[in-house]
Amino acid sequence: MRLHTLEVRAFGPFADTVTVDFDRLGADGLFLLHGDTGAGKTTVLDAVAFALYGRVPGARNEGKRLLSDHAPVGSVPQVTLEATISGRRLKLVRSPEFSRPKKRGSGSIVENAKATLTWLDGRGENLSRIPDIGDEINRLMGMSADQFFQVVLLPQGEFAKFLRAENEERGKLLERLFDTKKFVSVEAWFDEKKKVSASALADKEQAVQVLLARVETAAGLEVGAEAHPLEWSRKLLAEAQDGRDLANGVLEKSKAAAAEANRILGVAERTADLVRRRDRARAEIIALDEGSADLAVIADELATATRAQPVSVISQDSDSAQRAMASALAQAEKAVTLYSEHGGPDIFGGGGWPARDGERGEVLAQVRDWRDEIVRLDSVAEQARIADAAESEIGTLSARHAKMIARTEDIARQRAQLPEQLSSAASELADAQRCEASLPGLRAAYAAAADSASSARDVVGVRARAEAMRGTVLDARDAHQAARGRWLDRVQTRIEGMAAELAGSLKPGDACQVCGSPEHPALAQPGTDTVTEVDVEKAAVLERAAEGALTVVLEQQSALALEIERLIARGGDGDVTELEAVRERAQAALESATSMARRAADLAAKAAELSGRDNTLEQESAALATEAATVIERISALTLRAQEIRAAIVSAAGEDSSISARRARFETWATAAVTASEARDDAARARARAAELSAKLVDAALSAGFESAPAALAAVRTPARIAALEAEVARARDRRVAARSVLDDPDVAATADVATVDVDGPALVSRECAAAVNEAVAAASLAENRVSDLERLNSQLEKAYEAIAPQRARHDELAALADVIAGKGQNNRKMSLRSYVLASRLEEVALSASVRLRRMSGGRYEFVHSDEAGSRGRRGGLGLDIRDDFTGVVRSAKTLSGGESFLASLSLALGLADVVAAESGGVVLDTMFIDEGFGTLDADTLDSVMGVLDELRDGGRVVGIVSHVDEMRQRIPSRLHVIRGRAGSSVELIAG
Repeated sequence: MRLHTLEVRAFGPFADTVTVDFDRLGADGLFLLHGDTGAGKTTVLDAVAFALYGRVPGARNEGKRLLSDHAPVGSVPQVTLEATISGRRLKLVRSPEFSRPKKRGSGSIVENAKATLTWLDGRGENLSRIPDIGDEINRLMGMSADQFFQVVLLPQGEFAKFLRAENEERGKLLERLFDTKKFVSVEAWFDEKKKVSASALADKEQAVQVLLARVETAAGLEVGAEAHPLEWSRKLLAEAQDGRDLANGVLEKSKAAAAEANRILGVAERTADLVRRRDRARAEIIALDEGSADLAVIADELATATRAQPVSVISQDSDSAQRAMASALAQAEKAVTLYSEHGGPDIFGGGGWPARDGERGEVLAQVRDWRDEIVRLDSVAEQARIADAAESEIGTLSARHAKMIARTEDIARQRAQLPEQLSSAASELADAQRCEASLPGLRAAYAAAADSASSARDVVGVRARAEAMRGTVLDARDAHQAARGRWLDRVQTRIEGMAAELAGSLKPGDACQVCGSPEHPALAQPGTDTVTEVDVEKAAVLERAAEGALTVVLEQQSALALEIERLIARGGDGDVTELEAVRERAQAALESATSMARRAADLAAKAAELSGRDNTLEQESAALATEAATVIERISALTLRAQEIRAAIVSAAGEDSSISARRARFETWATAAVTASEARDDAARARARAAELSAKLVDAALSAGFESAPAALAAVRTPARIAALEAEVARARDRRVAARSVLDDPDVAATADVATVDVDGPALVSRECAAAVNEAVAAASLAENRVSDLERLNSQLEKAYEAIAPQRARHDELAALADVIAGKGQNNRKMSLRSYVLASRLEEVALSASVRLRRMSGGRYEFVHSDEAGSRGRRGGLGLDIRDDFTGVVRSAKTLSGGESFLASLSLALGLADVVAAESGGVVLDTMFIDEGFGTLDADTLDSVMGVLDELRDGGRVVGIVSHVDEMRQRIPSRLHVIRGRAGSSVELIAG
């Protein structure tokens, strides 16, 4: 990167436009940027940084305060830079975000940041979007803004802090300069894999713990494993197997004793049972012998009832036939009476009984005559239905003819009204078409009015928030100024007391860190207000916090101002009530036109329909006239047919009132006659059946040995009685047989001399033995189940341990590797992967910086990189000490004097610039700035430093030094003098 020209307007302390010609200023390769304190030397560097990256370094990155306070009202801050980067010459123009007064009314608005990039070599498309410009600059420069601020605008003060910083603070700066995201990702990846593996292993081990708990439960224990879980589980299994063998032995002995007791009890119980059976059989035979006479009477009654049973069955059939005959005679008499009540001719001989010969044939002949007449009357009735249908159709046709007459008259009226309707439809259609054409304009007007009204409402709220934010910004700015003042006071006090602090660390005989003398005739004494480095750092932290708070509220204020401008641009800078009224009027006009436009299609269809309606109505009228003539002709024909049918019906009815009445009379006579004839036939058959069964009953009684039918019926018994008699006889017989069979049994006969048998004693012994067997069975079963459960669980536990072993080994290996990568475990240096990468970069920086430090310190000092772990377990890898070749001692950089610290910081900054440039792909940094610090150097050391700076400009590099030291002006002929004035600063270019 090489700078050509820089133009600054209304930026920082520069109220007017100032121009810096870097080609002329850096022609010698080295130039000085000097001026009074506060004149704006650093602002020149800020302008270069802002032109490239749109921000300024460090705490000065208060973008919204870049507008010069000295510039006239309404001025626009702007920075223009011409440079060559990566072989491309370009021009950058940037304006920061700033506030300006409104052109109309009170208050202010925020102007957004703007930027353009123009390719001066004519290749490529010029850019105007800030993000696109930022991406292109980062690509060309090969480094981020933070890297640029560290390696091109060398901030000597920050590198002094870096030199003395602890590992963690030094690591933060290195992370800004070197991309370690991928190494952090690797650390995170290994940590996540370690957690996932640990979780998976814990799930598997949980299953093992569950198995161990089940082993404890199966073994009946309440304590955990006493040794390795597998050995402990096998021990429990062996103990359970011994217990099972012991329980089985006890069970066999108990079973043998129980079997003997049961045998003795069985003998006693069998003998007692035989004695009881013998005594019951003897008592049964005695009782049967005493009741033998009564049993003979029962047997005789049973035999008589058995002979009378068939006579009883025939008697029941005879009685049933007599009842059926009486019922049939009654039904026949009732049927004849019903026929007579209907007024039919006497065809049953006055209902006499029995029926005369040939009566049934006469009745059937008469019924056939009546049926024939009914068929003839049904034919006439069908003609009546035809006449009814004709008369109904005549009514329908008459009504239809009346409707045709009415429709013809309506058509005449409609044809008279058509001209007026056509004119009205055409007028409405023209109005609807005009409304439809005006809709786009009305919609646009309504949208604009609605947007303006909405914006006006929003403006009121946002302005109220902006006014409230104004006070917040003032408070934050006051707090920041107060914090900055306290920090500057502490820095000044710290500098003033530095001599006393250095004097306090001296011991008799030690070399002075400033002059090198071992004698100290007049040690500086501390003042009353002693400020330590910790006090300064605390004040700096508070100042940065206040600066951050101010930045936040300024960004919020800018956002509100931008929102107000956006709303005003939408038309919201007006009276809310008036704008709302305009919106309502526009909405009403749009809704009215929309409603009318929706009717356009319907109105067009209506006009077209009216145009062709007259011809349609004329055709319909002609068709109605033809159809009406046809209907009149049909009515005449139907009327004639109906009159002919009605005359035939009157003739067929005869003396009856109608055909249906005549048919009903014949139908009733025929039905009643058939019913009466069939009833008289049924009665004759029932009478014959009753006489037949009476004779059969008498023959059955005589055949069964009885004198008469009544005698036989008297001997009849009910089925229940017969069953009871049979059961009594059989029971007595079975009792005697059973009792005799018992007494004939040899075992029973053997107990003839036995009186009683003792069963209770053997029963008690048997129960005791059975209880002992049950207890032994339960104990053996429990022992067997325990052994079975433990064998199964032992197998599962061994398989679980075998299955989890590879996973546990993999997890241990992964966890150890993750710990090493994270700087833990076997990592003795406590260096994470990220720290290791940064340590390697720091080692490169130390090597590069040592070359210049040895040169500038006359070969005395060089940097020593240390990767040892810190105290109290702090991670190592970022240690940076100084080797003093005069003493051969490696000591902390904090022991360097002020001038030595400047040399070390400058060397470190230059070394870091070399490494970052190499890291960025070998970017050539043709221009470099070094800010302050030369005032702490003596003449010889300054010569050494200038020699190093001369080397930096070899190969066409331009080095700019920012300093207010007078001696630098004598050494460097090319200078840019920044002059402070009441109306703003200006610049003077002095070329050597």
